[in-house]
Amino acid sequence: MSPLPFRGAIPDGLLYDAEHDMWVKRDGDEALIGATAYGIFRAGEIIGFTAKPRGAEVDRGRGLGTVECAKTVLAVRAPISFVLIAANEAAEEHPAILNRDPYRAGWMVRGRPTAWDAQQAGLLDAAAYRDHVARIEPGALIE
Repeated sequence: MSPLPFRGAIPDGLLYDAEHDMWVKRDGDEALIGATAYGIFRAGEIIGFTAKPRGAEVDRGRGLGTVECAKTVLAVRAPISFVLIAANEAAEEHPAILNRDPYRAGWMVRGRPTAWDAQQAGLLDAAAYRDHVARIEPGALIE
């Protein structure tokens, strides 16, 4: 973990998984999923990203892919259960996108949720996730 406090955005309009530091944006029958700026801060700069293949069934808390950081490779844990429809090929080819713009261009995967009704209640809105981060990082500067 960095010795400096977190400084970054936690935008409204998304749902957050505090356990895995991931976000979800529901879009009809699909959902965009990505890592939060805080999750990236904790892991360190991402230098590689690989998603599971299209059609993969991913359960909440299981790996949807991997990220490579300067000193380690980490499983990216799914915030919800879903069937993978598409990976963000731009992020796989240019992983710096994940660091620069984690909530828009830096989404990781698009999936079709398989247990949304049961799992959405376990996700936090932006205000609750900001409070969560502020408890962990008392000096955090959250936008």
